[in-house]
Amino acid sequence: MAAPIDPAERLLNLVIALVNTSVRMTKEQVRQTVAGYADAPSDDAFERMFERDKDTLRTLGVPVLTVIDAGHGDDVGYRIDPDAYALPPIDLTAAELGVLAVAAQLWQDRTLRADSDRALTKLRAVGRGPEAADLVAGLAPHARAGGDAVGPLVDAVQARQAVRFTYRAATTGEVRERRVEPWRLLARRGGWVLVGRDRDRGAARSFRLTRIDGAVTTDGPPGSFPPPTPAELAEAVSMWTAAPERIAALAVRPERAGATRARAVPAPPGSDVTTIPGAAAVLATRELVHVPFGSVHDLADELVGYGDAVVVLAPADLREAVLDLLTTAAALGRPNDVRATDAARGGDRG
Repeated sequence: MAAPIDPAERLLNLVIALVNTSVRMTKEQVRQTVAGYADAPSDDAFERMFERDKDTLRTLGVPVLTVIDAGHGDDVGYRIDPDAYALPPIDLTAAELGVLAVAAQLWQDRTLRADSDRALTKLRAVGRGPEAADLVAGLAPHARAGGDAVGPLVDAVQARQAVRFTYRAATTGEVRERRVEPWRLLARRGGWVLVGRDRDRGAARSFRLTRIDGAVTTDGPPGSFPPPTPAELAEAVSMWTAAPERIAALAVRPERAGATRARAVPAPPGSDVTTIPGAAAVLATRELVHVPFGSVHDLADELVGYGDAVVVLAPADLREAVLDLLTTAAALGRPNDVRATDAARGGDRG
């Protein structure tokens, strides 16, 4: 017995069928000819499956049209209007489409997911898939979703419109309403941060979106406050800037880790990786690349995505962070009793 077809594959099959039909397809024709619909165990199950798939495609921006035969008023069919669905000619490389996919990942909030998914659905139809993960591995976003607050705050920042929200203070746990003139949204330290002027305190403040309880509402008309001066904005953002910059020495396989290589800088004065045990052997088949970084965690997270294409030579704390991540990842695929034994022996540092 053949394995059931994945719902995503079934949706793609339906799109292909409805785009290429000369006039229309009836439900019965869909059930008989489109791969995936024969899996429905009954007529009712097929009806639910087909209606759900139509709704999903329309949500993603695919114009599924209902067509009624003039000679048979009750004979309903469906097709996709190619003119409404088609994009102008776009030649996207794997890297370009990959970067767009990464950008869409950053906007996987409930308020913005539909728009980003709709855009990617169309772009994947005209571009090549990101087959080489190296092209975008170093660009993966590290910010978690900000919940329902992101959308209203993006609008408020652009419109210079004050907002109200209930906020839980990190230090005291106090919960109170805040009235804020929003200046800018930042992706910092794994989450979203709003910086702006707290009207009740009369001073610049920052707010983590994960600490906002309930809805964000507007407080006054658009343009109700002047934009911050460069000095005010710089002072508000300064507490969220990255740690002082350091330089990592990496041994990289030729033509790999392109996103990381793009940030390479000359070797700092006085640096000599040849004194590092094993460095000479590693560099016999690899290239030495120096990359600036502020957060050990963020760079380690990026480099792990390249697998064995990148070896960290220095600094030691970055190398240790990468090894910890790789050790943890390797342990995830091992039996529980083996992991428990290793932990008892002190083998797991995570």
